[in-house]
Amino acid sequence: MNTSDDANASRVPAALDGNAAAGLLQQIFAIDMTMAQITCGGCQSVQPLAALRLYGLPMGNILRCPRCESTLIRAVARDRECWLDLRGVAALHLRLSS
Repeated sequence: MNTSDDANASRVPAALDGNAAAGLLQQIFAIDMTMAQITCGGCQSVQPLAALRLYGLPMGNILRCPRCESTLIRAVARDRECWLDLRGVAALHLRLSS
């Protein structure tokens, strides 16, 4: 038995670049996101995205937790670009259609 084969067998597979996630991300972002279950990073409450409070500002939009008012999502869409900041979201749970 070759010890180098043993070492290779226990290795973590080589990482792929982000292009490999294209199909998965297209499936995720092509659904109605308002039904996604959002876990607040501040108070850990779970509610659908539709229950968050939206505040529109000249520089973009802010979605806040209805329970603790933590900022969960910042979103800006201008021209043909968008920016999405989810740093206040502890978890985002989606049900994908089959």
